[in-house]
Amino acid sequence: MANIKSAKKRARQAIKRRTRNRYYKITARTYVKQARKLIQAGDLEEAEETIQLASKSLDKAAQKGSIHKNNASRRKSRLMTMFNKAKATTES
Repeated sequence: MANIKSAKKRARQAIKRRTRNRYYKITARTYVKQARKLIQAGDLEEAEETIQLASKSLDKAAQKGSIHKNNASRRKSRLMTMFNKAKATTES
């Protein structure tokens, strides 16, 4: 444990930041998982709504600095690619 006053404050701040970042990351990850499950199950209407929530939460995490903006973009892109492939197979 830190002995210096400023180091103690830094430790407190790190705990706050870690819990805040963790919330945004976990929320985004949960929506992405739900969307993937729905896409694989073939429930595309429900998946589309969940993808919007996932996209919103990924953007929020990137905005807050929990993840990098390119990381959020990459995840959204992969999710949409997966969704579009599933949509194309059901239409044809």
